[in-house]
Amino acid sequence: MSEATTPHRRGIAEILGIPRPLFFGFVGLLLFMVGDGVEAGYLDTFMLHHGHTQGDVNLLFTTYGITVMISAWFAGPMSDLYGPKKVMWIGLVLWAILEVGFLALGLGPNNFTLALTFYTLRGFAYPLFAYGFLVWIAAATPSSMLGSAAGWFWFSFSAGLPTLGSQFARYAIPQIGELATFWCSLGLVIIGGLVALLFTHEPTGSKRLLPDHVDTKDIFFGSISIMWREPKTVIAGIVRVIDTSSEYAFLAIMPAFFIDHLHFTQGQWLNLLSLIFLSNILFNLVSGMIADTLGHRFVVAVFGGIGGFIAIPLFYYVPVWYPGSFLMAAIVGIFYGATVAAFVPLSGLMPQICPKEKAAALSILGLGAGASTWVGPAIVGICQSWFGFGLQGVIWAFAVIYLLSAGMTMALKISPEARRYNEELLAKGEAVTAVGH
Repeated sequence: MSEATTPHRRGIAEILGIPRPLFFGFVGLLLFMVGDGVEAGYLDTFMLHHGHTQGDVNLLFTTYGITVMISAWFAGPMSDLYGPKKVMWIGLVLWAILEVGFLALGLGPNNFTLALTFYTLRGFAYPLFAYGFLVWIAAATPSSMLGSAAGWFWFSFSAGLPTLGSQFARYAIPQIGELATFWCSLGLVIIGGLVALLFTHEPTGSKRLLPDHVDTKDIFFGSISIMWREPKTVIAGIVRVIDTSSEYAFLAIMPAFFIDHLHFTQGQWLNLLSLIFLSNILFNLVSGMIADTLGHRFVVAVFGGIGGFIAIPLFYYVPVWYPGSFLMAAIVGIFYGATVAAFVPLSGLMPQICPKEKAAALSILGLGAGASTWVGPAIVGICQSWFGFGLQGVIWAFAVIYLLSAGMTMALKISPEARRYNEELLAKGEAVTAVGH
């Protein structure tokens, strides 16, 4: 790993835990993800109100999620091969070109086939930019700052998508309309991408990260073979899929529920969505601190799995029981956001389970994070199309899935051999690195 030099006199960035050479990368990432998140709160209702079915929306979100998953995995190997900065450039250019096609040829003329095509392909774009930057952070940050730097990455990521993105839409739509607001997201993404790439001059990200003699095949498939060499990584990957699957499902089904059935205004829904993700951002940090005291498995299983089993039905029923009450909806929404954040300690548990292959083990969590973007909407589609479930049935299906995740988490025990290896590392003064959510 390339160690960024730390000046004798630390600036505000270092005090906050942000590597100074990468500061503008974090700023650019935040703006990029704000732009990417503008559509999150109302793309569902926009399409429904323009003649498309819920099945169309589910298909759109599912295919998009599949390409996000594939790209999330490819971002790491591509960064090793070509350098993170080049991968980020590819992600930015792809996003801009495909968004123009999505809006000008798909949403604008209301052509679902082209909207589906361009939106699905656009799923390849943002993971290359965002996860390429995460690799850059890991490669260029001193080990003493890596944990805090990774935390700031996830803060910037989640603050943009969809927290601030939804707030931008909340104020832009009444002024310029829904379609024009989509176009504004393109501008935000371009500005953020250029800030990150033109103002970040740290040299590590501009070059191939692995030696030239490392075989390309080994780079791409080494992080996959660990799944059958260490089966616990498969369990952890499934738990990670479950973690945010409900978030992506709810982005597809809950806007119509709150706006069309509960008669919330679009602004109220976007504000509620922002509160949920603000809660998620804050509890990302809190859950990690609690896990250091109570244990990683305990926090994930109890506060994440069992907590989600409780929070998901409440997020549906409480607004029904208290019609028109934004306060009650906000309370259960904040609770739900906190339970999703309680899965964060998985990122600290995985390197302890596979201490000799930390990067490969963490790549499975990245694969799970990408998979959740399409698994959530796919579960909705299966429940509705195959089993004929209404919204209540979908809600309870997710609740049961979260309960099952609690049981799977308890199987993620650190083997005696791995524990001894971790203790040896600690004895040598090498901290076990926990990468963010």
